[in-house]
Amino acid sequence: MISKKMEAMVKNSSAIRAMFEEGNRMAAEFGPENVYDFSLGNPNVPAPDGVKKAILALLEEEDPVVLHGYTNSNAGYEDVRQCVAEDLNERFGTSFSARNITMTVGAAGGLNVILKALLNPGDEVITFAPYFGEYRSYTDNYDGVLVEISPNIEDFQPKLEEFREKITQKTKAVIVNTPNNPTGVVYSEETIRKMAAILEEKQKEFKTEIYLISDEPYRELVYDGTEVPYLTKYYANTIVGYSYSKSLSLPGERIGYLVIPDEAADSGRLLDAVNVANRILGFVNAPTLQQKLIAKCIHEKTDVSYYDRNRKVLYEGLQKLGFQCIKPQGAFYLFVKSPVEAEKQFVEAAKKHHILIVPGSSFGCPGFVRMAYCVSYETIVNALPKFAKLAKEYPQLQSCACRQ
Repeated sequence: MISKKMEAMVKNSSAIRAMFEEGNRMAAEFGPENVYDFSLGNPNVPAPDGVKKAILALLEEEDPVVLHGYTNSNAGYEDVRQCVAEDLNERFGTSFSARNITMTVGAAGGLNVILKALLNPGDEVITFAPYFGEYRSYTDNYDGVLVEISPNIEDFQPKLEEFREKITQKTKAVIVNTPNNPTGVVYSEETIRKMAAILEEKQKEFKTEIYLISDEPYRELVYDGTEVPYLTKYYANTIVGYSYSKSLSLPGERIGYLVIPDEAADSGRLLDAVNVANRILGFVNAPTLQQKLIAKCIHEKTDVSYYDRNRKVLYEGLQKLGFQCIKPQGAFYLFVKSPVEAEKQFVEAAKKHHILIVPGSSFGCPGFVRMAYCVSYETIVNALPKFAKLAKEYPQLQSCACRQ
């Protein structure tokens, strides 16, 4: 028999992954060109050419015993960590060194490592809806309690007054994700400053340390000149989790890092705990070939213009049909208001037109659906007539379309 904890996790398994698997079944039945799968945030833009060249060079130049072996430290190669630190310092005016960086198995691995290092049973982790649904599983892994701040459906900036009210003596961490999955919203500098002030206030009130964990896999995917504040500059107890899955189109390679600044409370012991957590969770160390790859490709970036074109065409096309959504500032998702309150009914209706989208309740925000536009441009163009047929099933959308 599997554990009771896993029974619950299996029961509530990711709706995103389930929809993606259903898309594969539909593609086999109807042909992939006749299925419009907006379910999974799997980059369709190839990795930069420099990535392939760097991998081939590493395989030719490096000692294979070293390249494919364990690292001396669970934190990763020191030269790679120093390279990451210097890149951050150059871009954000920080003062990190190799000791502040721990290489991780993607952002997901990094979040699990830091939560393992921080949480005692019953500790609370706050996050802002809508949020990446796996945050709940990651928190449950270490017997923590996820506390949701309800969504602000006007502009999807965090509800800071509710945040203030829900911080308690048990609050150990706060997870923020900006640019946000699923909305594409970037939290403004004003929002970050106010959030930091509330955290400082509550730390003094409860005489506790509260860590702000910034989950940043989409930092480089921004549009229209949008800037994403770097959170360590606003609040000392900030920890950054990063992944190259999106910025280099390497989701399957599972490589990222954690930043733990010297200014963070008890940073030395926290760094030690993270290194041990990296090992005992079974990661041991981040993949060594990918670590060396990052050092060679630290300045490489995915061509965001591909996503930007998709963003504009899908957003404008859905708006003309009467659908309502905020234009995303980053990431590669549209968070669209369902024409009916029970958005799962709308998801099922979309399937009849071979359109696959994810219900907002998976992100703690019912009444909306998420569409991942990291697909081919042709998929979006060919899907819009299908969306038009779907829209005709909802007369209330027609009045919205007329007002565009």
